[in-house]
Amino acid sequence: MKTLLISRRLPEAVMARAREAFAVRLREKDAPMSPEEAAAALREHDAILPTLGDGFDAGAFAAAGAPRCRILANFGVGYNHIDVAAARAAGVVVTNTPGAVTDATADIGLMLLLMAARRASEGAALVRSGRWTGWAPTQLLGMHLGGRTLGVVGMGRIGRAIARRCHFGLGMEVAFFNRSRLEEPGMPARQLDSLAELAAAADAVVVALPGGPQTRHMIGAEFFAAMRPHAVFVNIARGDIVEEAALIAALEQGRIAGAGLDVYEHEPEVPPALRALPNVALLPHLGTNALEVRENMGMMALDNLLAWARGEEPPNRVA
Repeated sequence: MKTLLISRRLPEAVMARAREAFAVRLREKDAPMSPEEAAAALREHDAILPTLGDGFDAGAFAAAGAPRCRILANFGVGYNHIDVAAARAAGVVVTNTPGAVTDATADIGLMLLLMAARRASEGAALVRSGRWTGWAPTQLLGMHLGGRTLGVVGMGRIGRAIARRCHFGLGMEVAFFNRSRLEEPGMPARQLDSLAELAAAADAVVVALPGGPQTRHMIGAEFFAAMRPHAVFVNIARGDIVEEAALIAALEQGRIAGAGLDVYEHEPEVPPALRALPNVALLPHLGTNALEVRENMGMMALDNLLAWARGEEPPNRVA
């Protein structure tokens, strides 16, 4: 029976299915694997089921030498914690779990949009402080999203799911920036040619790009300078797509009205300056935090592993 390392505890239904097919070793930590741990795992196991933040960088593959591991079946759609080129060079297959996360992540994006636009975090803090004195006509006035323009950065599965919710559910117009041209975005939407053009056109922006070297710091000071002062900014993608210092400066200087974040540049570190801002809704990477979603992700990762174990092509191979 092939050995499988699971880097973080998964829902019990997933663990039970994994144990039926593999000799499972569960890593009993919630913190991401260091590159040193990743190198050792590559040497010691036939297969690995890693997830967000696990350190499978180029150094880990170099330290592993000729790895025993033949597949990294990632738990999650994003795999920027895996150096895909190094994995390919070492003959290690990489898979992910697309589709399973789309609607749940889009729901979090919509929630953060509403929280930022309607100043929900500020309202919750006011109630918890004990200083709320009752309803007032001009208290915590925010922005109504109906009829406004949503700007989506990255019109993939998740970007389109958010756009559908906002257009058909809230009555928003949709504009988007995508790195490739889309002939049919699947709903009434206009594709703009630059990030700056999108920033200037939108009342609310959601980032839904994949992470990785190509998108690191894609959103920075120039983007925030082009945004409207009343606009809000939401990131549910990967933290390092956004230059966090530039976002903080834009918020502190009042160049944008607010933000909603589920991801951070140096996660799990959240800068004190960001935590101190009242007009920012902050979540601890909750994008897929529903039991059925996490089960579906785990089962999809196992489908990839089982296909590989049978000598078949994994259904969700990325490298």
